[in-house]
Amino acid sequence: MSVRVSGYGYLAAPEADNAEAHYRRGAELRSCKRFDEALAAFDRAIALKSDYAEAHNGRGIVLASVGRFDQALVSLESAIAVKPSYAEAYNNRGIVLQDLKRLDEALASFDKAIALKPDNAQTHNNRGTALQDLNRAHEAIASFDAAIALKPDYAEATFNRATALHALQRFAEAIAGFEKAISLKPDYADAYNNLGLVLQDLRRLEDAMAAYDKAIALRPGLAGVYVNKSYCLLQMGRFAEGWRLHEWRTKLETPVGNRSLPQALWLGREDISGKTLFVHCEQGLGDTLQFCRYGKLLAARGIQVMMSVQRPLYRLLKHCLDVQVLDQDEVPAAYDYHCPMMSLPLALGTTLDAVPSECPYIFADPQLRRAWENRLPGPATRRDAVVRLRIGIVWSGNAEQKNDRNRSIGLAALAPLLSAGPHWISLQKDIRPGDEIFIRQLGIAHYGDQLDDLADTAALIDALDLVIAVDTSVAHLVGAMGKPLWMMLAYCADWRWLLDRDDTSWYPSARLFRQDDERSWQKVIPPVAAALRDLLQSR
Repeated sequence: MSVRVSGYGYLAAPEADNAEAHYRRGAELRSCKRFDEALAAFDRAIALKSDYAEAHNGRGIVLASVGRFDQALVSLESAIAVKPSYAEAYNNRGIVLQDLKRLDEALASFDKAIALKPDNAQTHNNRGTALQDLNRAHEAIASFDAAIALKPDYAEATFNRATALHALQRFAEAIAGFEKAISLKPDYADAYNNLGLVLQDLRRLEDAMAAYDKAIALRPGLAGVYVNKSYCLLQMGRFAEGWRLHEWRTKLETPVGNRSLPQALWLGREDISGKTLFVHCEQGLGDTLQFCRYGKLLAARGIQVMMSVQRPLYRLLKHCLDVQVLDQDEVPAAYDYHCPMMSLPLALGTTLDAVPSECPYIFADPQLRRAWENRLPGPATRRDAVVRLRIGIVWSGNAEQKNDRNRSIGLAALAPLLSAGPHWISLQKDIRPGDEIFIRQLGIAHYGDQLDDLADTAALIDALDLVIAVDTSVAHLVGAMGKPLWMMLAYCADWRWLLDRDDTSWYPSARLFRQDDERSWQKVIPPVAAALRDLLQSR
């Protein structure tokens, strides 16, 4: 009797009491991605031979393949307990620990595997990826170099090395690395995609588009490439094309905006006046602050809108928008259609020349505003002969945001900007290690522990004369409130700020200050300081 295995001919059924045969069958079934059957085969092998290290290792690989990482770790540690010199099991253990985000332990496991078997190029490569995840790109490059030295045609290690070089902003070397990976593996769609990312960072947008197109031609279903291309198009101001491709975000490995809801998805094709539309939030707080403005446009079309927003925004937005506002976890009991919030520009046909720019559309609670006015430095009446401006400042965003290394500024670097004239008010909810000392030295008032949510932040902003900020959700809030905003932007800023402009249609009260191609904040701060001097002299 035989078992049919797709692509691998026929597998002979193993003898009932032959552990090695069950192990071989499990390995073959694993190769065919028949994971349930493979797991059963490894389990049978282990039942017959409990100290079968290779079967424990194979079982761990199968469990990891189906996302059962905790159980996979147990199996791999059983393999190591049986066979302490098992380099492959240490390598696989490192991979699983990396999946579990236990990165220091993963690195230690790879180190043990290398100590046992120094000539395994794959383990050196895996060690490099763990170091990348730990933001130790320089060390990662050394590991990738070791892998490539052992295996010069190792396309994946060459690709990973180029990715680390990109993280270090060594752009020319990163481009050369991705091109080398492609020469080793001409159908390497991921390498074309990452090449596009480097070119986009260099603002070589047409070249980036060509790289994305090549990746798409090689792997038409690779959702991330379409999303990257969409941001490229949006950054170029080609909104109609960009919004369409942005819908691929719902097909990412970790989907965005793709909620499983019973009602029909609406993307603007049907006339739904008189119907109820559930708009659900997605992505970051800044995205919700920017795109919640579409609720008013929907209401003007006769659509009844229910809009969910993230919890830190709920108290603020439930009194501001012309729609029914729900908490992020709420789903209305009855509605006709639904739409992810960042699909609204597509649904409503937003073009570069028709951005809904009416501001303010977010307002602080008057009672909260009065409470904050009384807490701030300077007389509440503001009727002194000499009035000191109150200027809010935001220098860093969420450290977990993938572009944070480009958009955030160390507070110490802003010292030349923080003149003695104004009252400087921190709008940071949280501050990073090392910033506290500069807050004290520079005389900045910090109220982070008093900001319960964005309603408090809005009330504080409403009591200020100006906000100077990097690209964060607070900057979006200032712009949405129509308050004066000076934004400091990286050389290749987020798509919504386009290229080279010192203004933005999204927020007419904003003035943009950009890095040049040297990518130095030291080139941005002097123009901001000069503008501040002009402002103070004009008072």
